[in-house]
Amino acid sequence: MTTFLFFLPLILTNAVLGIYAERKISAFIQDRMGPMETGKFGILQTTADIVKLIQKEDIVPAAADWNLFKLAPVIIFTAVFSGFAVIPLSGAWDGAGLEIGVFYLLAIISLDVLGILMAGWGSNSKFSLFGALRSVAQIISYEVPLGLSVLCVVMITQSLDLQEISLSQGLQSPNSVYLFGVVKSMDVSQWGGVFAWNIVQAPLLIPVFVIFFIASLAECNRAPFDLPEAESELIAGYHTEYSGFRWAFFMLAEYGMMMLVSMLAAILFFGAWNTPLPNMGVVKLADWTTGAPGSFMSYIWGVFWLLSKALIGMFMHMWIRWTYPRLRIDQLMNLSWKYLTPAAILLLLLCGIWRLWMIA
Repeated sequence: MTTFLFFLPLILTNAVLGIYAERKISAFIQDRMGPMETGKFGILQTTADIVKLIQKEDIVPAAADWNLFKLAPVIIFTAVFSGFAVIPLSGAWDGAGLEIGVFYLLAIISLDVLGILMAGWGSNSKFSLFGALRSVAQIISYEVPLGLSVLCVVMITQSLDLQEISLSQGLQSPNSVYLFGVVKSMDVSQWGGVFAWNIVQAPLLIPVFVIFFIASLAECNRAPFDLPEAESELIAGYHTEYSGFRWAFFMLAEYGMMMLVSMLAAILFFGAWNTPLPNMGVVKLADWTTGAPGSFMSYIWGVFWLLSKALIGMFMHMWIRWTYPRLRIDQLMNLSWKYLTPAAILLLLLCGIWRLWMIA
């Protein structure tokens, strides 16, 4: 219940601030001003848009399937929101605390495919149906390299529990492996901070993260993988016929998914809720950026570091969107099946060899 009360306002706030941030980031990249009129520096523009969406009439096309049409955005948002249940926010705040948290997370967010297909089919519009079929093909295709990249981390850490993966990247973690696996006498992971991150302890995870990041862009339908919403071809894709607050649900789910995959990336590769500051020499930087175990400050610092890392990931999503052009559908499928999937399988094999070598 506590996790629910934390994440629901977080998703709502993230959508409001994320849309404003994306407008400003895109404007900066394209040498424009962005929102400037509504509020100081346009800060109230997104709020004005929300008020407008709430006031709009809820229109259902006459030929649409009423049940599927209205249920689709709820299913998509519920699938994304349910994924936050297993996200650990600090050492003592581990969400649902499932031992198979990774498996649950990958399974539950896959259900948004059903909502997208329901939205496209229920709209009884060729634009919506084409967008839905594109999205289903894209998400299913990129779930393969995404799942394999996550499996690489699971193989290295030997756990499906997101909290255990987080704890293994903290100070004096009992399951630590060693930098490059060369000098075992110098366990730099004991310094904590960035030295305990999975991506530093096992450098094989660097290309794994690249695959994870690319696949996560496709899972979120973000450019250059936004073919399901290609406005030059399909108007708006599977949510073409939606208006008002139901359309806002799709945007809420999109930014919620961005936050979710960014948090997952932080947990799997970048130390989760642990501080990035190491304890080295006389100055113990990590001591005052973690808080005593179980204390109120430990909750605050854990949430702060996890959100900070997730927001950097969201910034990268926005940066990529306004930098690279949209791919063609054949290029999108080729990238997944001909390049990312074989590379992920090879890296999975290498991660298995790495783990066997480290415990030998």
